[in-house]
Amino acid sequence: MKKIAVLLTVFNRKEKTLTCLHNLLLRVLPKVFVLDVFLVNDGCTDGTPEEIKQRFPSVNIINSNGNLFWNRGMHLAWQTAAKTKEYDFYLWLNDDTILNENALETLLQTSLQKENQSIIVGATSALDSNVEVTYGGRSHKTGLISPTNKPMVCDYFNGNIVLIPNFVYKKVGTNDPVFHHALGDFDYGLRAAKLGIKSYIAPSFLGRCDVHETLLTWCNPNKSFKQRWKAFRSPLGNNPEEFFVFQKRHKGFIKAIMNYFTNHLRVVFPSLWKKK
Repeated sequence: MKKIAVLLTVFNRKEKTLTCLHNLLLRVLPKVFVLDVFLVNDGCTDGTPEEIKQRFPSVNIINSNGNLFWNRGMHLAWQTAAKTKEYDFYLWLNDDTILNENALETLLQTSLQKENQSIIVGATSALDSNVEVTYGGRSHKTGLISPTNKPMVCDYFNGNIVLIPNFVYKKVGTNDPVFHHALGDFDYGLRAAKLGIKSYIAPSFLGRCDVHETLLTWCNPNKSFKQRWKAFRSPLGNNPEEFFVFQKRHKGFIKAIMNYFTNHLRVVFPSLWKKK
């Protein structure tokens, strides 16, 4: 039997989390595969872990205190899974993402086509659309890439649906816990590429997930400076030290310094930037 460890981090999104797990466990999976789910409860106070225990007792729940956020939570889930046994695949899954019917089968087939030596990314569409891409593989030049009927190379990716073979894990390791929340998924794909590991977008949309707000609080001119600064320093915002590490690692020291300065300037004078 081939083993897949599914990795999730959750915080106070009980209904979305339960829907995600329900859909995951209903998906078509080749008979030679088995799933183990490793879910980090990052300090939920809305009854999420209790409901999961009752409805999905096979899920491995790893409790934390609420200070991990997404990337560090995924790191903990991955570490825990890897210490449990040797898995053939690790699947990142966001708890606000609903897998389409043949998502797992398509991911595995695409991975097999690439000799199980590449990262396979699942693109998501909006909940009310079958054509609008919301998350998935990305290009340095054009941003988000819409899936086609065949695998497509991407430069980096969002972490909503990502299949990572054991071959890749042994070469790249886990996501880097230097990042609390965002950037960990982008960083992983870019680090993998530097080691010669390619990332491919699987054919067709594999899930549904609405895009989050496009103009974040830290750079929103309609918010007060105090609100912007607090969001800027938060792991959920654009934490300047973590962003500096990311930029220095992938774009060089000079670019990192420039962005460190301009991001601070944007917090103070957000109206200088056009809304995107």
